[in-house]
Amino acid sequence: MGTSGRRTVRDLRRGNRAMLLRALYFGGPASRNELSAATGLSAATVSTMTAGLLESGVIVEAGQVDSDGGRPRVLLKVNPGYGYAVGVDVGETQVKVELFDLGMNVRAGAHYAVRSAKHDPELVARHILTGVDAVIAESEVPPGRVLGVGVGVPGIVEPGPDALVRAKTFGWEAVPLGTLLRAGTALPLYVDNGAKTMGQAELWFGSGQGTRDAIILLVGSGVGGTVVTDGRIYRGAGMAAGEVGHLKIVAGGRACRCGARGCLEAYLGAEAILDRAGVVADSADEESALARLLEEGSPVIGESVELLGVGLSSLVHLFNPERVVIGGWAGLMLGGRLLAEIRAAAAANTQAQPFQPETVVLGRLGPDAVALGAATLVVEPFLGGAAYPESVPTIA
Repeated sequence: MGTSGRRTVRDLRRGNRAMLLRALYFGGPASRNELSAATGLSAATVSTMTAGLLESGVIVEAGQVDSDGGRPRVLLKVNPGYGYAVGVDVGETQVKVELFDLGMNVRAGAHYAVRSAKHDPELVARHILTGVDAVIAESEVPPGRVLGVGVGVPGIVEPGPDALVRAKTFGWEAVPLGTLLRAGTALPLYVDNGAKTMGQAELWFGSGQGTRDAIILLVGSGVGGTVVTDGRIYRGAGMAAGEVGHLKIVAGGRACRCGARGCLEAYLGAEAILDRAGVVADSADEESALARLLEEGSPVIGESVELLGVGLSSLVHLFNPERVVIGGWAGLMLGGRLLAEIRAAAAANTQAQPFQPETVVLGRLGPDAVALGAATLVVEPFLGGAAYPESVPTIA
């Protein structure tokens, strides 16, 4: 009889280790008693496993707290210096490479300008590889402590060693980014859509924390998104779920960068907003140009808010999220000044029962969210798998 359905002792230990690490990573510091209560593991199992994790340096002591009538309890936490993760944000105007410790503190960074018309795959790969070497050297972290490299890119990423990327805005059709990068590094590689890496960062550490059903919107030069259902990122049958920028909001409307018409991105991304306002700006100047439109009170900004409300309404009716998070540099710029108007526009187009305007919030992680989320792709397997906070036992 086969044993594929049986759990071995090794599987059990691995699962227990992952449970402890997740509890400490998302809820620590914590005492051994708190870990036992949170995970349901026996005091003896927690004691044995934490001893091994302490010996290997994965966790460290983090002070003491008084206990009722006994010796002070020792607190434990994941050692932020045990390992490091490189997070990469491949954007419209630059390739950003950052090195994070396990506390998700930035230890070093490198940036390489990319012209919007010159997203040559080989050039982008060279920038990434050069950046990886640069941040490791700058931080003086031992290379053996680097757990891997996570990369967030526009478009649809097919799973597999080649990490084929289909990004029409870059002119990429089945670009084997994984293969290009593996030619220059032996570090483990993880590639995902940049809107999804931002979404995972907000889910783990930002405005998405504590939610099981959420929509996380990235508004930059274009528009992307992440759909979170039951505490996990929903990817769909072809890994293409969450392309909210290509929701159709105007039948036969403006041409979109994807080649279709009437997409949300054709009206709402910074590039589209500026074009609708008659502003000619290179991708490197979009941020300052959009800020001027906001200062001037351009009517195009008001129209954009209304159209964003229409798009959010469709997402709310489809998924009934408990929270909608708006991020990305342009989303934070618009929302920072006009969040009340965005909420009102969404409410005006949405049935009252599934929607409360205050559930629309701004992302908390700022411009590093995509790179930070890319680094979580590396941290995830270190923690033992799908380590979303909603699946982690709560430490009292």
